[in-house]
Amino acid sequence: MQKFLHIPVLVNEAIEGLAIKQDGIYVDATCGGGGHSKKILERLSDRGKLICFDQDEEAIQVCQQRLKNFKNVVFVNSNFKDIKKELARLGIMKVDGILADLGVSSYQLDNAERGFSFLHDGPLDMRMDSKNEKTAFDVINFYSADELKRILWAYGEEQNAVKIVAEIIKARKVKPIQTTLELKEIVESAFPKKVIYGKGGVSKKTFQAVRIEVNDELEVLRTALNDFVQLLNTQGRAVIITFHSLEDRIVKTLFKEKSSNCICPPKTPVCICGHKAEGKVVNKKPIMPTDDEVKANERSRSAKMRIFEKF
Repeated sequence: MQKFLHIPVLVNEAIEGLAIKQDGIYVDATCGGGGHSKKILERLSDRGKLICFDQDEEAIQVCQQRLKNFKNVVFVNSNFKDIKKELARLGIMKVDGILADLGVSSYQLDNAERGFSFLHDGPLDMRMDSKNEKTAFDVINFYSADELKRILWAYGEEQNAVKIVAEIIKARKVKPIQTTLELKEIVESAFPKKVIYGKGGVSKKTFQAVRIEVNDELEVLRTALNDFVQLLNTQGRAVIITFHSLEDRIVKTLFKEKSSNCICPPKTPVCICGHKAEGKVVNKKPIMPTDDEVKANERSRSAKMRIFEKF
């Protein structure tokens, strides 16, 4: 196994946001390399407990090794969309805090075999859970032109989607598109050279869109956020770190809904929804990394953290 390197972002801010109780029960829904998990465990007494989730089996193995000196941690190799079921299996119905860092780990990006990055040549995979059947190869080679344009617009916010998809369709008629660098070259062929050399990274939005489609990330997030709120004890907190606007918009919208006593359409004269707030948004504006953190870890630049506290 390649060495699992990942620098966790907003660590101190996340730990402060969780407002950890020494004897509480906490969930790290995306434990990755264990950076956030270790900091949570250091705040817990022997009576406290941390449950570490990750759908990536390699991440779980690394986390188990790095946290082997802690006795009050349980590891679950599962997507956090199954958090309620998996916690119930452990006899846990409520928790005091949930942390989810939604970013792709540095290990996943830098490991060419995982196929997440356009900077390394590898198979078109992009699965966060290697047990899943759908891969990026399937999306790129078998989705229709309309389906590809849909995901590039919706998940990549890619304004050049039509031209990119036309180049993908043309290339795959000759032979299947097999690797990340093949896809990168095809995407770049849809842009003028001065744009490619002037901006760089013109493939980023396409790779993001395909990755989100492969892992069904946005629908998983919507489902999981509702479950997170339901699972929290009174004064329990959900701390969510996002890395692109689509995720952040979902978190912001749901937290606003969960903290509102009315979700009727605007200009409705009298409330008819009967909705009751379940908690409050702790930070009205997202918490972002400091300049020093961005200098130390460029991949933290786009991180945004939002916190919700249950009534």
